[in-house]
Amino acid sequence: MLGEHAAVWLAMGLIARRLDRARRARWTRATAAVAIAYGLNTAIKLAVGRRRPDIPELPPLTGTPTALSFPSAHATTSCAAARAYAPLLRDAFGPGVEAPLWALAGALALSRLYLGVHYPSDVLAGAALGALIGGTAR
Repeated sequence: MLGEHAAVWLAMGLIARRLDRARRARWTRATAAVAIAYGLNTAIKLAVGRRRPDIPELPPLTGTPTALSFPSAHATTSCAAARAYAPLLRDAFGPGVEAPLWALAGALALSRLYLGVHYPSDVLAGAALGALIGGTAR
């Protein structure tokens, strides 16, 4: 649930924007990129209309807001946030500090497979889309 509707990433960006006055404009752009990634992901989901996995012997371990699967919004927003926020964290605290950010992004994206609510291609496409959008904020 942590990654639902990009909430953890948007909250992180808004808090950092408030605390890091020196990079406020950059945090605003980075947080906007996450919101845009979520919106674009939703539009693509509606356009593609791919249904979530339905394996009777292996039911999903969690509920989802919609029955649409492609691409994974958790992967999209997680990779967008990690890509957009990492350089800001590096600038503020030095190299290596962004590793937990990428770990959280990877865990949220991959958890969708474990929970049985996405196909691997959903997660890969979401990660690629998020990385592309997050890179534009840099």
